[in-house]
Amino acid sequence: MKEVRYLKFVFDLDGTVCFRGQPICEKILQSLSELQSVGIEVIFASARPIRDMLPVIDEAFHHYTMIGGNGSLIAKDGKVIKSHSFSINEINEINNLIDQYNSTYLIDGEWDYAYTGPDNHSILKNLDPANLANNVSLEFLNSVVKVLILTSDNMDELAGKLLKLDVYVNKHSNEDVLDISPGGINKWSALKSLGIKENTYIAFGNDANDITMFENALHTIMIGYHDQLALLAKENISLDGDYEQKIATRISKLSEKYRLLQI
Repeated sequence: MKEVRYLKFVFDLDGTVCFRGQPICEKILQSLSELQSVGIEVIFASARPIRDMLPVIDEAFHHYTMIGGNGSLIAKDGKVIKSHSFSINEINEINNLIDQYNSTYLIDGEWDYAYTGPDNHSILKNLDPANLANNVSLEFLNSVVKVLILTSDNMDELAGKLLKLDVYVNKHSNEDVLDISPGGINKWSALKSLGIKENTYIAFGNDANDITMFENALHTIMIGYHDQLALLAKENISLDGDYEQKIATRISKLSEKYRLLQI
């Protein structure tokens, strides 16, 4: 007998289902539970590493599949099961550019991290809020899966130099930081590694790091507005009024529409 497989729903976190660094609200959590109850798998896919995803996702959802670090980490049951790291040569090249441009950074290993940024940087409100990891020197990270350049003498020139390396560089629209992942690693590559095919999932996102995920989705919902993402979005939910309720309602409506779709 052929296995019945249903559509999946994939959610970015920050700016998509959680806001201002706060955990996902109860009304959205309820709509996510409804998806699971009708056989639709829910996957979280974030720029955050897994350790920083867990505190904003209710513990009842920690067994869900999570993609962290823009695709460099995959976790199930709250534990990392796959990771993609930079090569030693790539880290050396990035580190040389960091020194050349007097940059500060947040560099993530699979769990621990190295932070040299300002004491008042906005990234700190989302950095290991549950104290699950250790802040260590870069040389003590066994592998590096993600690099955030926080400050630099010349961010634009540094970005140009990084783009010449075999790495993926993303500049978040709402923050003046450079987000660097290993070459070929993004949210779509992580979904593919999980055996997920094109046009078999619904994607919710809000920023440039969701582009690859949107390009290969059956249906796409942009939260807020982003110039590049808007070109790929089938619909948009604006961040005005009770937008969390609007998001929860839309998830429930889409659940009704797609729950009987087999893939």
